[in-house]
Amino acid sequence: MQMSAVYVITGGTRGIGAGVARRLAAVPGRALILAYRGNHERAQQLVAELDRPDSPVRAHPCDVGDPAQVAALFKAADALGPLAGLVNSAGVLERQCTFEQIDADRWGRILGVNVIGLAMCCREAVTRMRDSHLPDRAIVNVSSKAADLGAPGEYVDYAASKAAVDTLTRGLALEVARYGIRVTSVRPGIIDTEIHAAGGEPGRAQRLGPDQPLGRAGTVADVAGAVAWLLSPDAAFVTGTTLDVTGGR
Repeated sequence: MQMSAVYVITGGTRGIGAGVARRLAAVPGRALILAYRGNHERAQQLVAELDRPDSPVRAHPCDVGDPAQVAALFKAADALGPLAGLVNSAGVLERQCTFEQIDADRWGRILGVNVIGLAMCCREAVTRMRDSHLPDRAIVNVSSKAADLGAPGEYVDYAASKAAVDTLTRGLALEVARYGIRVTSVRPGIIDTEIHAAGGEPGRAQRLGPDQPLGRAGTVADVAGAVAWLLSPDAAFVTGTTLDVTGGR
């Protein structure tokens, strides 16, 4: 029996990651590994929703800030088939504050997950994709429009980490293009997800949504559709770039 093409989604059981999982699981012949940290019950609920014989879905606990756990995640993916895609959706955000309130420990936590953890996931993926004959091998990194805007008075550390993601995306894309691997990033704007609660303002999307050029906050589906396109054959000539999903922000 032919093995499925495998897609790893970090942060795959909540927010944008879960939205991407729902989009990808709708296509037969794909296997999904959804990495999550902490909420086992929610992970199993999403697996029960999406798992089908022709498109198996598995959840795997993984703190992407731990390289050993990242390695174990990709070994679990190997058991399902050849790796076709990686979506780096895992990320951390801490409470809104001014720049001078950000201490070294917080910088370490933000960069450890959002940059180093993402880089380790990319490394594992490239190692597997480099010599593969699968078409449409692709990595999509979830960045943020904050990388451009800087998030002053709120999340300068988060914004800086996402700027690093965009630079990593560009450099990695140019390095691995000769292997037929595409690497892109999406930069969501104000999206209605639970990440705002982690920053201390659960209603931030509702507050800022009406001020966006399109007059609303974005949805998980808005971003998931962009990610699914970047993974698809329709984006076969797209690499080394970022796609803003911001409603014009």
